[in-house]
Amino acid sequence: MKLYLEIIIQTFLAFFSILFITRLLGRQQVSQLAFHDYINGITFGSIAATLATDLENRTMQHFLGLILFGILTWLISSISLKNRSFRKVVEGEPVLIIQNGKILEKNLKRVRYNIDELNILLRQNDCLSPEDIEYGLLEANGKLSVFKKSDKNTVTLGDLNIISKVESIPTEIIIGGQIIYENLRKRKLSGKDLISKLKGNGVKRIEEVMYATIDEDGNMYVDKYEDKLQDKVDFSENNKDV
Repeated sequence: MKLYLEIIIQTFLAFFSILFITRLLGRQQVSQLAFHDYINGITFGSIAATLATDLENRTMQHFLGLILFGILTWLISSISLKNRSFRKVVEGEPVLIIQNGKILEKNLKRVRYNIDELNILLRQNDCLSPEDIEYGLLEANGKLSVFKKSDKNTVTLGDLNIISKVESIPTEIIIGGQIIYENLRKRKLSGKDLISKLKGNGVKRIEEVMYATIDEDGNMYVDKYEDKLQDKVDFSENNKDV
């Protein structure tokens, strides 16, 4: 009976301690999850769980550890608010991964994202293709900020009361210089058809293509490894790739 009573008391102590500390740290823990917030969340949970269930060590040892960790988290957040250089080290900074419809492969690799993860972020921003995007910024919290090209934003068919057919999701036919033959067959295209379309997009060899899609109307989007962008844009201080 005494054992269960200790667990109940320690669980209540852990629950209300972490609730109190989280409220003191502010809502940023929930609304803007940065790298150090993610680590803090895991550690808080681990310490609180140990505090609630570990009966072999003294309760105050775990409780003190929880309080100290909360103080350190608050201290780092306070310094980050006042010192931009420190904030960049702790939280990171935005990385440009799409410019003028072109995927910046080196930057994508730097943030350890693959093309499938990028496509998920694009669809979450109501974009079916990188071609529609002027700038795509991967924020420090892992979200993608999208700035569409001007011709995609000005006037919509809805503004003109025009009804159009539903836009289909483009089919991936090349990823990382490799042809996806199954998708090619789905679009009823032969290898010769693909080569012809690629030549029309200035591609001589399959190996030049990092990513390519085709829609049901036969329109193709091609992104080469060598983007050859004329106007290099740098949104972050440490961005080295275009």
